[in-house]
Amino acid sequence: MSRFWEHFISNGSGSLQGPSPPDPDPEEREALDAYSRVVVRVAELLRPAVVNLRGSRGRGEGSGSGILFTPDGFLLTNHHVIQGNGRVRVRLNDGRDLPGRVVGADPWTDLAVVQADADGLPHAALGDSARLRVGQLVVAIGSPFGFDSTVTAGVVSALGRTLRSITGHLVDNVIQTDAALNPGNSGGPLVDSHGQVIGINTAIIRPAQGICFSIPVNMAKHILPQLMQHGRVVRGYLGLHGRNVPLAQRVLRQWELTQNSAVEVVAVEPDGPADQAGILEGDFLISLGERPTASVDDLHKLLTELPVGVPSSLLLLRGERRLERLVVPNEYPNAAPRS
Repeated sequence: MSRFWEHFISNGSGSLQGPSPPDPDPEEREALDAYSRVVVRVAELLRPAVVNLRGSRGRGEGSGSGILFTPDGFLLTNHHVIQGNGRVRVRLNDGRDLPGRVVGADPWTDLAVVQADADGLPHAALGDSARLRVGQLVVAIGSPFGFDSTVTAGVVSALGRTLRSITGHLVDNVIQTDAALNPGNSGGPLVDSHGQVIGINTAIIRPAQGICFSIPVNMAKHILPQLMQHGRVVRGYLGLHGRNVPLAQRVLRQWELTQNSAVEVVAVEPDGPADQAGILEGDFLISLGERPTASVDDLHKLLTELPVGVPSSLLLLRGERRLERLVVPNEYPNAAPRS
């Protein structure tokens, strides 16, 4: 890109001349203004809490984004943004450049926590990604190609996707959005219309247009305590892939269930704990360790809480039958595993 165009894009100077578009009718103008007001409000609220992260990568420097969630400098980002670094530089929206230390990282969810060396910082509220709906308005903020505090908007395109992260690990229950992301957006927030963080932007499909992915913030909230206390996550491993599915009313009545959804098994790792326990593709998991698994988030949370190597009861629905199995969660293997 020439210096002229870098200056043009950075400063927004210049304009294109042409005939003015016709004024929209009042109802259309009101709808457009309402949309704009939401995006502007969210951008003004969140941009001060979004940071640019820089660290060494090979012989060069890697860059990504992050979102502050406490006033004393703790921020969420992607594992692949800080991978290989114990220290990073944190550039704030107001131009300050601060040292930061990597507190903890989890390659399996591609999430990490960094603490910037400062107090009294602007910070964002973490929302509830379980309440997201397809078609819902979302806003992404980050530093694509070094352009700090860039705002894009779109909708939730799909929920419950499975994504292989840049680190090679498979992440379940990922949010798909068409809010435009580019290299450098990684680690930045995906935000709802109330200005709450509901995802951490993590990946794009490069040849495609508008196919972008974010890690749901509920997954982050489940592992934050371990990352902040121990620097890593010790979690159980079942060796299966799952997705959220609603349960029919007749199923709820037949088995007297209080939950409205379950986890459908879409793949089973050969010789893994789930395979050894007799779990099959197509089974619906309804509880683990006598606690309901209404979603993949529930399952992930339980696998970080239940002891590794100790048998746990697992209830599942298979066709018209309800079955109980004993499964022994292993600790996650080091190779790129399945969830």
